Amino acid sequence: MRLKTLNFGLGEYGMVLALIGLCVLFSVLTLNRQPGEGIAAEMELTKVVLDQFPTEGVVLVVGAENTSSATMAENVYASVVSANRENVRMVVGGPRDLRDALDGLFAESGRLAGIVTGGDASKWLVLEQIDQNYPAFESFEIVVPREKLWPDFLKASNLLAIVERIVVIAIIAIGMTMVIITAGIDLSVGSLIALSAVIGATVVKHMGGPEAAGWVVVLGFFAGTISCGLIGMFAGGLVSRFKVAAFIVTLGIMMMARGLAFMTTGGFSIDQVPDSFVWLAQGRLWGIPNTVILLALVYSTAHVFMSHTRYGRYIYAVGGNAEAARLTGVPVGTVIVLVYTVSGLAAGLGGCLQASLVRAAAPNMANMYELYVIAAVVVGGTSLSGGSGRMFGTLIGAFIIAVIQNGMNLLGIKSYAQMFTLGAIIVLAVLLDKARQNGGFRRLLRGK
Repeated sequence: MRLKTLNFGLGEYGMVLALIGLCVLFSVLTLNRQPGEGIAAEMELTKVVLDQFPTEGVVLVVGAENTSSATMAENVYASVVSANRENVRMVVGGPRDLRDALDGLFAESGRLAGIVTGGDASKWLVLEQIDQNYPAFESFEIVVPREKLWPDFLKASNLLAIVERIVVIAIIAIGMTMVIITAGIDLSVGSLIALSAVIGATVVKHMGGPEAAGWVVVLGFFAGTISCGLIGMFAGGLVSRFKVAAFIVTLGIMMMARGLAFMTTGGFSIDQVPDSFVWLAQGRLWGIPNTVILLALVYSTAHVFMSHTRYGRYIYAVGGNAEAARLTGVPVGTVIVLVYTVSGLAAGLGGCLQASLVRAAAPNMANMYELYVIAAVVVGGTSLSGGSGRMFGTLIGAFIIAVIQNGMNLLGIKSYAQMFTLGAIIVLAVLLDKARQNGGFRRLLRGK
C-alpha cells in the first residue's frame, strides 16, 4: 500500500496556531510569583487600611514614581480619604522621598501605624531599615498585596515591549515582502533605517534642536523617508535596467548607506531633539498607541494594494515568471523599480520610528535588522523563489520572530544562542517552503 505524499505547508491559519503555541509555551516557561497589582490589589490594600490599621497612628501609602505602584498608591489613598480617614499620607517618588517622610514623622514624635505599598516600592532597602533607623516606631506593619502566579511573558510591560520591537520590523517587512515576491532581495534596509534616522535628526538639529517646532520634526522625518525611497528607486533601476543581481546591488547600497550615516554624524549619535520628536513612536491617539494605529494603517493599505489593484497582480506575475509577464504586457521594469522604492520608503519610515522610540539617531542603529526582516517574511510564508506571499502572513511571521526573541530574553538565553536559533528558524522556514513547492519532504529528499 502506498501512502499519499503530504503536501506540507503551514498556511496562514497554521502560522496563527504556531504563534499561539509559542505564546502558550513561553507563558508556561516564565510562570512566576508576581506582586499583586491592579484593581484587586488596590481594593485589598484599602480594606487593610480601613479595617486593620488603628486611627491613632499615621499610615503611609507608598509608590515608586512612574510605575504601576504609583498609580496604585494614588488610588488607595483616594479611596481611604473618601472614607473619612484622616491619618493617611501618600508618598510617591523614590527611596529618598520615603526617608524624608519618615524623618518628618519622627521629628513630629508621631506614631507610625503602618505602611502599605507594592511593586517596585516594596523592594526599597529603606523599608528594611526602619526598625534600625527609627527605634521609636513600634508595632507597625508593612503590608503588600498578595502575590499571584502569572507569566512574565504576559505582563503588560512585556507585551508592550514586543509591540514596540515588532513595529519597525513589521513595517519594513511590507516592502521586503513585495521585493521577495518578485524573486528579489533587499539587504540594504538595515542601513537605510540608520540613514533615515540620521537625516531626520540632522534636519531637526540644524533647525532648532531641542527648541525646534513640531513641523520641523515632520519635515525631518519626511526628508529621511523620501531619501530612502529615492535610494530604493535607484536600486530598483539598477536591477531592472542593467540586470544586475539584486543581492549585489543591495549589498553595495547597504555599505554605502551605512557609511553615509557615519560620515554625516562623524560616528556620534544625535540627541539634540525636542519633546515632539518622540510623539510618532510613543504618543497616543484616542488612547491608542500611534505605533498600533500606524501598523494597522500600513498593513491594511498594503493588503488592499496587493489583493485588489492591477499593480499588486503585476507583482505576483513578475515573481511567478518575469518573461511570461512581459509577453502579456506587464511592465516588468516598472514593477521592479516600484517594489524597491516601496522597500526604501518602508525602511525610511522604520528609521523615523526607531529614532522616535529612542529619542536619538545613531549611525550604528538597526544592525542586522535586514536579517530579522527577511526572517519575518520567510517565516510568514513568502517564497524566496517568488510568485507567492501574503501581507497577513508577513505580519504573523514578524510576531513569531519577536515572540521567540522576547521569550529567549526572558529565559536568560545568551545572545549568541539567540543568533543560532534565528538562523535555524530561517533555514527551517526555507526547507518548509521548498517542501511545499515540491509536494512534501519525501519528494524534496529525492531531489524532485
